[in-house]
Amino acid sequence: MNDKVYIHEFIDIIGANRANYMHHMAANFSPSAQEDRNQKCFGIWGVVGSTHRWPQVVNLWEEDGLEGLASSFGHELNHPTLQDPKLADWWVKAAEFRSGGFDRLLSPASWTRTIDELCHDRVTGTTYAHEHITMPPGHSAGFLEVVRDEAISAYADFGWELCGAWETLMTNDSECFLLWAIPTWEQWAACEGARRTHPPLMHWNERLIEETTSWNRILLVDAPLSPLRTGRQPSRSDQTDWSQS
Repeated sequence: MNDKVYIHEFIDIIGANRANYMHHMAANFSPSAQEDRNQKCFGIWGVVGSTHRWPQVVNLWEEDGLEGLASSFGHELNHPTLQDPKLADWWVKAAEFRSGGFDRLLSPASWTRTIDELCHDRVTGTTYAHEHITMPPGHSAGFLEVVRDEAISAYADFGWELCGAWETLMTNDSECFLLWAIPTWEQWAACEGARRTHPPLMHWNERLIEETTSWNRILLVDAPLSPLRTGRQPSRSDQTDWSQS
């Protein structure tokens, strides 16, 4: 049973700094977060610009439940600067790469896997389908059960594997996110092209119309140190010294 809580981030990148930011986040932030807050990196991805706003990065962090998240908040914010002093230099460098972002807190469906379980199962993709879905207030938990019962098998016909299913916290239970690992670009194209011809996908699209008020899919590609690519958490051996740059 997945009893974790997740921080989902859309990050706006300055200029041509996407690769710099992804490395700085994975290598120079995540190891400290693991040690000091028990916060794990679920994934860091670059957004495929042809499918969404660009340049942009998606980060996803796994916290040890709400109690763990509360402890993490306390560790970071119980300072006059509202930042962990240990990471002061990291924040300054990060500001060279990003201009801002938009964060959410997510609660997982009980049956969706943690990042350790996904790495153990060797789940990975050449690309990932990131779906943002809204529905009438109060329906988010029920929608995730429909995903489990009907969507997973439909997409499996094309080799897509569900990496995560979450509902947004601190809202009126009206928003969900899904993440699918897609082995090849060809399997992405085949599935997109079959939405109106493949009976299971046609049925799922009808269910989306019935159950939701909006549905949006974008594509992601994971960073070199993203756990779904490497099968492990970023470590201090991955770090880069930016002090001379």
